[in-house]
Amino acid sequence: MTKRKPIPAKLLQRIKTVTNKRARFVLDSIVKNGSVSTIQLKEAGYDHPPRAARDAVELGFALTRVKAKRDDGQAIAAYVFDERELDPKLTGRVVLAKKERDAIIERNGSKCNLCGAVHNIQVDHRIPFQVAGESQRDEADPYQLLDGACNRKKSWSCEHCQNWLKLKSLDTCLSCYWANPDTYTHVAMQPERRVDLVWKGEEVNAFERLKRTADRNKRSVADEIKTMIAS
Repeated sequence: MTKRKPIPAKLLQRIKTVTNKRARFVLDSIVKNGSVSTIQLKEAGYDHPPRAARDAVELGFALTRVKAKRDDGQAIAAYVFDERELDPKLTGRVVLAKKERDAIIERNGSKCNLCGAVHNIQVDHRIPFQVAGESQRDEADPYQLLDGACNRKKSWSCEHCQNWLKLKSLDTCLSCYWANPDTYTHVAMQPERRVDLVWKGEEVNAFERLKRTADRNKRSVADEIKTMIAS
């Protein structure tokens, strides 16, 4: 069996200061066992393991996702400490006061910045917290509104972006679709262009007609729209 490397005293001391319950469970589990698996997180009541791990990352702790196995041999994911230094600029998210949050929602028209949805609206860091921490809090317009679905899409895209993983360039984030959909030049550093469309009220009938046409042509609605524009 490979002997685990001792955990630096500086890291252990920093863990002792963590009050976020979910992050503390992740960190204490790794200290005790060398890793914490997605199964262990779910068994502890944390149904979204990546979010639990991100709580620790947002406090400046460097974690790596690795492959592991359950007792029955099934492959699962787990999180371990990696060898990067503690990030001093990440000390946890600032909890917005209700007055400040309401002002942000009103200023942004109470709708999703990407798709225009008005339900399940969430205040989102325009530049991901993992990249900038709270360093942009005093800058102009550091927040935007996203509905739950768009926020999840942004999270997935950002977490697979090289800027998130390595570069940490604020300018790269600001020129991305997920931060500024009206003026972007890339999507997570890829040469892409996106349009998020929402049909509401009587417009739903038009969508259903479009979907029937797409089904007949054995295409997705998105591909049907592209075909219509190209022709």
